[in-house]
Amino acid sequence: MKKLFLIIAIPVVAILGALIALVTLVNPNQFKPLIVEQAKTHTGLELVIDGDISWQFFPSIGFELGQTALRNPQGFDAVNLFKVESVGIDVSVMPLFSQQLEIGNVTLDGASFTLETLQDGRKNIDALTQAQTQQGQSSDASADASAAAPSQQAEPSAAAESRSAWTINLAGVTISNASVDIIDKQAGSSTKLYDVSLTLSEFALERWTQANFAAKGETNQQVFSAKGEAEFKLAKGLTESSLRNINLDASFNQPGTHIERAQLALETFEFDKANAMTYSVVGNAAALDIDMKGSASLVVDKAISKVLMNQLVLDAQFIGDALPQSPMKVDMASDLSFDLTKSHLSFVLEKLTANALQFDGKADVTLAEIPKVRFALHSPNIDLDEFLGLGQASTSDTPPPSSAGETEQQPSQTSPKPPVQEVEPDLSALKTLDVKGDVTFDKFKANNAKMQNVKASFSVNRGIAELNSFTSDLYQGSIDASARLDARKTPATYTATKRIKGVKVQPLLVDVANNDKLEGTGNIDVDIQGSSLTPTGIQKNLVGTMVVNFADGAVNGINVAQLIRENYAKIKGEKVEASNEVQKTDFSALKATLKLNKGNVSTDDLTMQSPLLRIRGKGGANYLDQTVDFTVSTSVVGSLEGQGGKDIDELKDVTIPINISGTWSEPKFKLIFDDVLKQKAAKEIDRGLKKLDEKLGDKIKDEKTKEAVNSLIKGLFN
Repeated sequence: MKKLFLIIAIPVVAILGALIALVTLVNPNQFKPLIVEQAKTHTGLELVIDGDISWQFFPSIGFELGQTALRNPQGFDAVNLFKVESVGIDVSVMPLFSQQLEIGNVTLDGASFTLETLQDGRKNIDALTQAQTQQGQSSDASADASAAAPSQQAEPSAAAESRSAWTINLAGVTISNASVDIIDKQAGSSTKLYDVSLTLSEFALERWTQANFAAKGETNQQVFSAKGEAEFKLAKGLTESSLRNINLDASFNQPGTHIERAQLALETFEFDKANAMTYSVVGNAAALDIDMKGSASLVVDKAISKVLMNQLVLDAQFIGDALPQSPMKVDMASDLSFDLTKSHLSFVLEKLTANALQFDGKADVTLAEIPKVRFALHSPNIDLDEFLGLGQASTSDTPPPSSAGETEQQPSQTSPKPPVQEVEPDLSALKTLDVKGDVTFDKFKANNAKMQNVKASFSVNRGIAELNSFTSDLYQGSIDASARLDARKTPATYTATKRIKGVKVQPLLVDVANNDKLEGTGNIDVDIQGSSLTPTGIQKNLVGTMVVNFADGAVNGINVAQLIRENYAKIKGEKVEASNEVQKTDFSALKATLKLNKGNVSTDDLTMQSPLLRIRGKGGANYLDQTVDFTVSTSVVGSLEGQGGKDIDELKDVTIPINISGTWSEPKFKLIFDDVLKQKAAKEIDRGLKKLDEKLGDKIKDEKTKEAVNSLIKGLFN
């Protein structure tokens, strides 16, 4: 038993003896002037250590400093650049007896940093870099002076000899409960970080070191947090250094945005090597629920001049009422490269899908005061109607019926809704763009109009947007268009031209407007210009021309031949026979020049030709109130029997005016038979004159007879 006691007691006594010797022989306060001096040398700022430096023996042997502060330079609001409530320093015991201070771990608890920028741009941390520069210059000057005059060096004091004999080595750092205030008076911003922690294990060249950090912060109405870990291995050259097991986890909140989790992870990171990277984001922004994740292969060259992200993959889902389709699933596969020396970004889009939409393409971006963007985009099929939900049957807008009790308590009251104030769109962002690109769609559908082989080239350059060219196949024909929008002033101005050739009109109208009133092959030339981009502003300021040329078609909904027969029979007092004729008027050619003038469209050269009829028209319509007042003058030049009816030779070569008036939705057709009767009477008189001429010879040709005939005719029409 005594032997066991001796075995235990001897080490304990030895340790106690060593500790007593340590405390007796080594005074930690002798390091205080050294620490203050070194701080002044390396930072140029005053370091203040309150109280004595004392020994600590738990959890390990070391020193403990009380409240310590690094003063701010003059001219800054905060007193301290850095302040800490307590500092713990772990040390190796045996090297102390050889005047070697080997610090195992430095612990900072309750540290606070204040980073301040004044209105003139000066920063309090500038003092640190200036001190390093001055120290380097002072070292060079001292070395030169020592070499030039070694005999003039003063003898060092005993304290200086004592301090200079010590060597210091640092192994690790632990920071806890720290805070950072970032105040920028020049930018008028303030950011506060709190609960900042940092732990570094012992680090040395060519050895892996573990680092862990965490922080929370807020600026204005934004609140964020981040934590992470990594291992790094330092090399003599920075580009030979390596990292591994890198993980970052962050969150972000502000009004309207809540990013619950944003994660980034790298298995390894080495220069000139492919490093596997993964990322994910979960949260809500712009009233959308976001859930995205992805991966990439990251390569950074040793010169840190080029960054590659190959095989960049995105798998995301968005949910929200603001989306045309919810949920919306987005998948992307691409390659990205960024040249830091040229500030140039290249992007190759192998695939991008958003539900049924699919794209591929490429883009190049050169960063400058106004970034320069060039791109090409392709899609095999774009169906905007399906994507926007326009092809689906809309639900009833009628609210559900309320109960009888509710009806009695809340009688229905109707009040006119105030008119919606139209505001010009804000196009100021166009002034900051330099974009040029090409778009190609194999198939395209919008507003139920179907196009093929769509090719468009457009540009936006400092406030001017141009559709340089737009071509497409359209209903067995083609379309060619261009446009220009000038957004440098408000309201914006625009011009547009469009050439439509050989388009089958009826299937186009059926698809777009569910209207089959017009058949034929159409050619349309449009030249317009205007200002303002509000719905009403466009209509009120639109001017230009539209030239229409249709061939081999028909107007459905009206049978001009039948209309002529029925109304002519009524005038003659004859019985109108019932008819099942098709309400359709064929034509071989239909031409018109429409003039658009701030809400009105008019024409005075509408012509239509057919084997039966010759039609001329003039008049106008107002597309603000959607009314029409148009007169079509019809001449019978063929046989009405060709239109399935009884022939009326009496009306040959007589022009019959038809007036179309009323609203677009319910137009009214009216024959103006006063003119018809006048023409008919004049025709009968001509026949009578011919007969008189045959009987009386040339007498009818004298002036008096002609005056008498003219008086007779005038009397018939007055």
